[in-house]
Amino acid sequence: MSLSNSPFALLFALAAIGTACAPADSQELHFGSDEARALNAAVEAGDYGTVTSVMILANGAPLHAAWFNGADEAMLHDTRSVTKTVTGMVVGAAIAEGYLRLDTEVASFFPELMPFPAPDPRKLAITVEDLLTMSGPLECNDWNEFSRGNEERMYLVEDWSAFFWALPIRGFPSWQPTPEASPHGRAFSYCTAGVQLLGEVVERAVGQPYTDYAETRLFDRLGVEQLEWPRNGLGQAHLGGGLRLTTEALASLGELQRLGGVIGGDRLLPQDWTDASIAHQAAIPNTPGWGYGYLWWLMPYEVEGETFWAAGMNGNGGNRVFILPDFGLTVVFTNTDYNTPTMHQNASAFLQTEIVARLSLE
Repeated sequence: MSLSNSPFALLFALAAIGTACAPADSQELHFGSDEARALNAAVEAGDYGTVTSVMILANGAPLHAAWFNGADEAMLHDTRSVTKTVTGMVVGAAIAEGYLRLDTEVASFFPELMPFPAPDPRKLAITVEDLLTMSGPLECNDWNEFSRGNEERMYLVEDWSAFFWALPIRGFPSWQPTPEASPHGRAFSYCTAGVQLLGEVVERAVGQPYTDYAETRLFDRLGVEQLEWPRNGLGQAHLGGGLRLTTEALASLGELQRLGGVIGGDRLLPQDWTDASIAHQAAIPNTPGWGYGYLWWLMPYEVEGETFWAAGMNGNGGNRVFILPDFGLTVVFTNTDYNTPTMHQNASAFLQTEIVARLSLE
C-alpha cells in the first residue's frame, strides 16, 4: 500500500510509530500507554491465539497499532469471510449507481444456465436482498456439513454459479422456524455460495469484471493499492472469502462504514446504505442476541448496564474488523487460527477484555 495516496496517510504514519501514538483524550475509551502494554503482553502470551495484528482508531485517531508473530505493516492478511462484507459494500456502490436494486431478481443475470436444475419458481424470485441477508430459499448452509450447499462442496466444482443454481429448495421441518415465523420474516442460513453469486451479479450488472469495479469504485478511492484476490478454476475471484488486505486497508474499510460512507471528504457509499447495512435485517440462529445486517454481523455489548451494538466483518481464524459507532471506534484484529475450536471465542474475548471493558459513559 502506498500511504501517500491514502486519506489515512497521516493517521497510519502515526500508528506505525508504535504504542499509544495519540493521547487517549476520549472519555469513552480509556486507553493509554499502560493499557497498550497490557494488550501487547496478553497477545504475546497467547491469550487470544495466534494474533498477527491489532489496530485501534478512536474518532479516526490511531490509539494503538501493533503486529505480532512475524507479521508487519506490509503483510496481506487472509481474513477469509471478512471478504463477504467487502462484497456487500461493492453491492451498495452498484445500487447507488443504479445498476441494481434490493428487490432485483438475480436469476435473469444467468440465462446461459437456464433452465436451472430442479426448477422452481422460488429460484426465479431470489433477490439481491435475499443474498445480502443470507436468507434465500435454497438449501445452503456452511454450518452444516451435510448441507448440499456447504461451501466445501462448492470448492470441488469448477463453475460456482452453476453450483448455486443447482441447489434444491430448503425444507422446514416442524422443529425449525419458517421464514414467516422468524424475526424480520427471514430464516438465516450462512451461505458462501450465495455471496459468491451476489458478486457475480454485480459483475454482470455493471458490465465489467467485479475486481475492476471493486478496485476502481472502492479500493482506489481508499488509497488501497496492494491486495490479492483468490480465484477459482475458471479464474473468477472468490467473493465470499480469502481477499488479502493489510491491517491499514482493513481499518479503512471499517472507517468507511463508521463514517457513513464518506472518507476524506469523498462519498463512496450513500448514508442510507451504510445505515441499512448495520440495521437488524435477520437474526442469527443459535447465537442469542446477535443480529445480521447486509453482510455485517451485529453483536450486543454492555457498558455500565446499557446495551450497545458493535458491527463486525467476521472471518475464519478469528479475524475481525469491529466498529462501535456509539463510541467512535474502529478495531482491527487479525489472526491465523483457521478452523480451530476457539478462534471465534478468542476474537470475542479480545473485544470484551481489551475494548469494551475500557469503555465508560462519562
